[in-house]
Amino acid sequence: MTTTKKQNFALPIAIMFALFFMISFVTGLQNPFGVIVKAQFNASNFLSQLGNLANFIAYACMGIPAGIMLKRLGYKKTALWAVVVGFVGVGITFLSGVAESFGVYLTGAFVSGFSMCMLNTVVNPLLNCLGKNEKQGNQLIQFGGACNSIGATIVPVLVGYLMGSNESARKIADANPALFIAMGIFVLAFIVLSLTNIPEPHLAKESGNASKKDTHSAWSFRHFIFGIITIFIYVGVEVGIPNIANLYMTQGLKIDAAIAGTLCGTYWFLMFIGRLIGGLVGGKVSSKVMLTFTTAVGAVFVFLAMFINPESTVHMPVFNANLSFGLQLVPTRIMFLVLCGLCTSVMWGSIFNLATSGLGKYTEMASGIFMMMVCGGGVLPAIQGAIADSAGYLNSYWLIFGGMILMFLYAVVGSKNVNKDIVTE
Repeated sequence: MTTTKKQNFALPIAIMFALFFMISFVTGLQNPFGVIVKAQFNASNFLSQLGNLANFIAYACMGIPAGIMLKRLGYKKTALWAVVVGFVGVGITFLSGVAESFGVYLTGAFVSGFSMCMLNTVVNPLLNCLGKNEKQGNQLIQFGGACNSIGATIVPVLVGYLMGSNESARKIADANPALFIAMGIFVLAFIVLSLTNIPEPHLAKESGNASKKDTHSAWSFRHFIFGIITIFIYVGVEVGIPNIANLYMTQGLKIDAAIAGTLCGTYWFLMFIGRLIGGLVGGKVSSKVMLTFTTAVGAVFVFLAMFINPESTVHMPVFNANLSFGLQLVPTRIMFLVLCGLCTSVMWGSIFNLATSGLGKYTEMASGIFMMMVCGGGVLPAIQGAIADSAGYLNSYWLIFGGMILMFLYAVVGSKNVNKDIVTE
């Protein structure tokens, strides 16, 4: 690794940042689409989250294969395959609008999830590897996460604008411009990736150690096992907060879909701000400190959102469809849910960094396992949607509050590497 660090990795890092943007843009489609399919197919809160569930369940199916692909084919070829699969997935979603079929829509979300899993399997370990140490690896992932948040910010605002204010007339086809943008990004990414030299440090190591048989694996590390459980919870929390809030605003509070979209977009924009801050301080502040602080504050915000006076309102700046900011009068409890974006922003990079710290040669396969557990982003929001159906929107946030507490415990206790005796080189 000492020779590769002398190279200029600016272009590969920029490509990974661009892939981070693609991941969030395509994944983020499922948030406003939940509102669309609820209207178009007269779906319940639970059924409205099935597209999101399909998108993330694909991670459970593709995590291990993606890790194997990364180990055998390398970063570049795995990313190219992921881009092709992503184009097909978004194309199927487009066809679901033409056919007006809920089943085809779910298929598109599922195939898109394969692509997102493969891309995540590539970008996270590579950025972590290109950092000179643990803190700089986390710093690069946080900056990549900031790019991720840009895509996530744009999608709900854009689709909220496209679907309009007439609830009964909302259809998947209304979101076609967003789907065309996604397909165009995939085509451009494929061309640029094909022409870019991506470092493959682990392939050289594997060729030199092909005859050696390992008696250990990523599963041998306790902090990694706790880490993948934590990432399952985290992605469910990150996605569940705005997804159910969108339904709560449009269905429970009867807030216009465009306004609700701007509020959800503001949540993701605050994640962008938080990740920028995380990237700037990531070289000095440890992942453990970041995760401990943000989970504690996030738990407080969720608690306040559930118990503050329902009549209380506040003017807060929101991110509008014309890419400007404006003041919007919103329930104070919604403001606290939106503010959670500042907290969830740095959790992904911190958990990944802590979970893979000290894994060495086991990192590539660990990344595949890690991505498999991202399915929590579909499972927990679906459970939260079911709780909302039976007990109300606000009571469903007890699931989010519990998730924040469990992540806090991982940061404080579960993230310590107690298996340093295992050889990882």
